[in-house]
Amino acid sequence: MAIITLTSDWGLSDYYVPAVKGAIFSALPDVNVVDISHNIEPFDVRSAAFIVKNCYKSFPKGTIHILAIDTEESVDNPHVVVKVNDHYFIGTDNYIFSLIIDQDPYEAVIIDVMQDTDFFTFSTRDRFVKVAVMLYNNVQMSEIGTPYTLKERIEFKPTYDGNSIHGLVNYIDSYENLVTNISKPLFDMVRAGRKFTIKLCSGIYKIHTIRKSYQEVPEPDILALFGTHGFLEIALNHGKAASLLGVERDSAVDIYFE
Repeated sequence: MAIITLTSDWGLSDYYVPAVKGAIFSALPDVNVVDISHNIEPFDVRSAAFIVKNCYKSFPKGTIHILAIDTEESVDNPHVVVKVNDHYFIGTDNYIFSLIIDQDPYEAVIIDVMQDTDFFTFSTRDRFVKVAVMLYNNVQMSEIGTPYTLKERIEFKPTYDGNSIHGLVNYIDSYENLVTNISKPLFDMVRAGRKFTIKLCSGIYKIHTIRKSYQEVPEPDILALFGTHGFLEIALNHGKAASLLGVERDSAVDIYFE
């Protein structure tokens, strides 16, 4: 059974989600619609990209992903279809695609398909669903639009030298765990087996050990581990690290090696 996923910043209190699902099922009664998340903060493209990037490869190849975050079309932010790793993504090029696909090769087209209504504030229902149905029915991307090169948003990368790494908090999950932009390969390369100190909040909080699980420390002690996303994560065992430590997205995280 084919799958269409939905990711949005709509929440669940309005009619948007059921309206889109109704449009999908009206055209494709047997399709499987999966909600990735509708709890993205309004217009938070960066968090949406992080969530989708870390789950889309778990779906079967050929899955169609509708991205309904900040979808209003403009000359600078066109509606596009992107194919990467045999997955299809439909949305607005507000930099979300470059954050999802990273350096993976892709194919993209600007959507030339007319939407189904004269209203332009609900593109997901009136245009994206129509394109998803076309992809489901094996319509080629070349029939949907013209070739397009995605806008590239360069995320801040950690800086490092032989004795330190300087990164930041890139994402805060619903448990308020702090996911940094420091990857395990980078950490291992610079560490080279040495002892280290992770400093958060300008050194107010210091960590000297990488854990494998949250419960390796007493409640509500601070800890660091590498999550399934592959990045250094700082958390409190059964505590909310972001609010209790006073940390926000883009806060500095520094690691020093002996």
